[in-house]
Amino acid sequence: MHRALIIVDVQKDFCEGGSVPVKGGAGRAVAIADLIRSDESQYAYVVATRDHHIDPGGHFSEHPDFQDSFPVHCIAGSEGSEFHPDFASAQEAVDEVFFKGAYSASKSGFQGTAADGTPLAYWLHARQVRAVDIVGIATDHCVKATALDGMRADFAVRVLLDYTAGVAADTTDTAITQLRQAGVELSGQPVVLT
Repeated sequence: MHRALIIVDVQKDFCEGGSVPVKGGAGRAVAIADLIRSDESQYAYVVATRDHHIDPGGHFSEHPDFQDSFPVHCIAGSEGSEFHPDFASAQEAVDEVFFKGAYSASKSGFQGTAADGTPLAYWLHARQVRAVDIVGIATDHCVKATALDGMRADFAVRVLLDYTAGVAADTTDTAITQLRQAGVELSGQPVVLT
């Protein structure tokens, strides 16, 4: 059974100094780069997702609720949409990047497609991947959505919480409960800096 690593949205706009920063995001970028370098052999494939907004409608708001609407972030082609520099240093280990959210919110990496239009689930299934580990930003938003969609797409899903950063303690606790109830395997503890 092939296992893949899915790295969710380790982008400048989601780390300290970005337009929608998650405290601890930059630290997770470093940790994930180290994980790839040290444990690369345990994964048949390593893929990454990126928010890639062109016109996502109500997902952008001047008065965001930080659940469905957020300040402008990760505009396609912008500096903020790029991988965080501390993760980008390990980018050569990434086999494919999946872009999501051009015209919608698209929190889940499984809503993303490669540059040639191939959906993430199809790409993984075509390579006989049956299990995925998920890391990235944010535990209580895009990591959660990606993990739940991974379960729906028939993968064995494990979230490596030590390599995730959550926005807030309460929403991260709720996300962890939802993931556990859905049958997602959880390992470690998330970083939540308030």
